[in-house]
Amino acid sequence: MKISMTVHGRVQGVAFRYMTKMVADELGVHGIVKNLDDGGVYIEANGDKLAVQQFIEEVKKSPAPMGNVTNYSIDFNPTFREHKRFNVVYS
Repeated sequence: MKISMTVHGRVQGVAFRYMTKMVADELGVHGIVKNLDDGGVYIEANGDKLAVQQFIEEVKKSPAPMGNVTNYSIDFNPTFREHKRFNVVYS
């Protein structure tokens, strides 16, 4: 299963990307996470359907203790290439 997800709220400056990577690594989900210029965070994820669904639920709850997701969108039919590991993108 492949998804792309954009989250907004208190998701920058609270270790959100780092904690998202930790969750992905624990679940065996691969992809990327990066900050957006508008204050949101963009995520691509691929892996086993159940693992990706659990990953989505964890991201919606905010993997960062000081974070807070107030809005999110998910695309279940992205065309991005399949990732082989999960990386934090610094840009």
